[in-house]
Amino acid sequence: MSDKKNRKDDEFDTDGVEIESVNDSNPESERPQPDDGDVISLSSAKVAELERAREDAEKWKKDYLYLRADFDNYRKSVVKERSDLVKYGTERFLVDLLEVFDNFERALELDVNSNTLIQFKDGIQLTAAELRKILQKHGVREILSAGEAFNPAFHEALSSEETTAVPAGHVSRVYKKAYKLHDRVIRPAQVVVAKEPTKPAPASDQTSDDKS
Repeated sequence: MSDKKNRKDDEFDTDGVEIESVNDSNPESERPQPDDGDVISLSSAKVAELERAREDAEKWKKDYLYLRADFDNYRKSVVKERSDLVKYGTERFLVDLLEVFDNFERALELDVNSNTLIQFKDGIQLTAAELRKILQKHGVREILSAGEAFNPAFHEALSSEETTAVPAGHVSRVYKKAYKLHDRVIRPAQVVVAKEPTKPAPASDQTSDDKS
């Protein structure tokens, strides 16, 4: 009787809480461990496939690096060409213009007097014609304005005047000519626009004014 009581007391602590037995055995230790000598074996076909994949990846990498370097060289070339175009784009025009400038310098060296005045004038006219030819060669054209209907795309109105020489709303005088480069207006013309003259007062009104 006392032995049974002692065993029962051993199952509880002094506070009356039941003490569970602990199993020190580790379940993981009971699982079979792989043998260090085990090696994953691949078939020769799989090995060949992996080798081809590795070679393809290496080839694609080289192609990518080549294309990237080629594109970088192309980008640098485009940037340089654009910079040169901005810097030297007017070279051909200026070479032609220098020919006209030479003629002007030669004209200025002429001793102008009553005997050489006509020769000087003819030289200036020839030089102006040569300059006009060079402008046309490089795509610069004059836009005719005198007598044309006023167009804000081509004309800049400085003032208006009463006249019957041209219809109202048309250009009566041109102070500066308009020019375009190919299809783009690079300078509008400065013009005077015609308007209808003011009509005189009726004769009856003038008579009544005189009587008063």
